[in-house]
Amino acid sequence: MHIEEMDMEVEWNEEMERIWFYQTKVGEIGIGEKFGAIVRVTFGRDMGGLPEEFDMTETPLLKLAAVEIQEYLDGKRKTFDLPLAPEGTPFQKQVWQELRKIPYGQTATYGEIAAAVGIPKGARAIGRANHENPIAILIPCHRVVGANGKLTGYAAGIEIKKALLTIEQGEQLKIRE
Repeated sequence: MHIEEMDMEVEWNEEMERIWFYQTKVGEIGIGEKFGAIVRVTFGRDMGGLPEEFDMTETPLLKLAAVEIQEYLDGKRKTFDLPLAPEGTPFQKQVWQELRKIPYGQTATYGEIAAAVGIPKGARAIGRANHENPIAILIPCHRVVGANGKLTGYAAGIEIKKALLTIEQGEQLKIRE
């Protein structure tokens, strides 16, 4: 289901996530906030990655996040100054925290992340946690590659993963300009 097909008359409450969509050079992204922290960055309006109920409202924090993400996509920002509050299991949060340690322009393998979180043979578990990452780009799961350095799995597709890594390597982005 896409947002255009939904009845957007939902009564907002403070526990409800606020989401706004922005056009970028890698396509449309949705950014969500809850309780003053970013909880979601998704690609497109596919409802599979969005909560059942949300408030379609642009907030100052969402605007700031959009600016920082656009600066990143333009190759002008390497770190983000945004409060993040990803929702997940304790293990997922541990993995996502480790992903945030991968420096801009560099990659790590699933095995390296598994070893860093104390599960040396847990590459598949790392892959699953990566797949469940609700805050793309800001929690850089795109920086995780296969053991041989090959680009593997990315919720938004390998082309987007490749584009993000290309930006970080200082090269010009050649998709959706």
